[in-house]
Amino acid sequence: MTLLTQVTDTAQQVIDTVNKAIQPVTTPAAPVDDLRFGDLLIKGGWVMIPIGILAVLGLVIFFERFFTIRKASKDESELMRQIKGSITAGKLDSAVAVARNSNSPLGRMLQKGLLRIGRPIKDIEGAIENVGKLEVSKLEKNIGILGIVAGIAPMFGFLGTIAGVIKIFYDISKTDNISMGVISGGLYVKMVTSAAGLFVGIIAYVCYHILNMMVDKVILKLETDAIEFIDLLEEPSR
Repeated sequence: MTLLTQVTDTAQQVIDTVNKAIQPVTTPAAPVDDLRFGDLLIKGGWVMIPIGILAVLGLVIFFERFFTIRKASKDESELMRQIKGSITAGKLDSAVAVARNSNSPLGRMLQKGLLRIGRPIKDIEGAIENVGKLEVSKLEKNIGILGIVAGIAPMFGFLGTIAGVIKIFYDISKTDNISMGVISGGLYVKMVTSAAGLFVGIIAYVCYHILNMMVDKVILKLETDAIEFIDLLEEPSR
């Protein structure tokens, strides 16, 4: 019984020792505060202000241009049919009135061409082309600003991150504390500016090209309708 008791005591001591050894490992870590999107944006620093301004500016320009270009790209087949009918019937004043009342890029182009009827075709084509250039210029207004936003928003983000890193190492040089917690704790917050800048830049880049593609489609449609109008004037019956 003495030997058995010693073995039991020894086994119990081993179990107690193992439990003490693994206890620090199994102890649950202190709860970490959840990351909140709003808090991260605030911790990004002053650089988040110009990035936010660029984001708002880009969205305002995109939606304003989007609806303007979409309005200009509406189907004008009815307008062409009415003008063609008026010209065929010899009612030039009626055709001019129809073009004026349409209040569209194509209508203004055709109105200028109708007012030049009686002159050489080259003069009519030149007048229509000049008005077309003005209309396209109106459609492209402020689209270039989206390209600028797409370019400088990421730069502001990188500037904020670099400024944050400089401050982190400056604080380390003052306190002589090079622990990983100090470095990572400040760095992940400053990386928010880079992420925000890239996000705004990507969105602005996509919006910029969407608007350009819409304008290209309008230009193609205007050119097609203008050619049809010129062909109508060149018909032998006219």
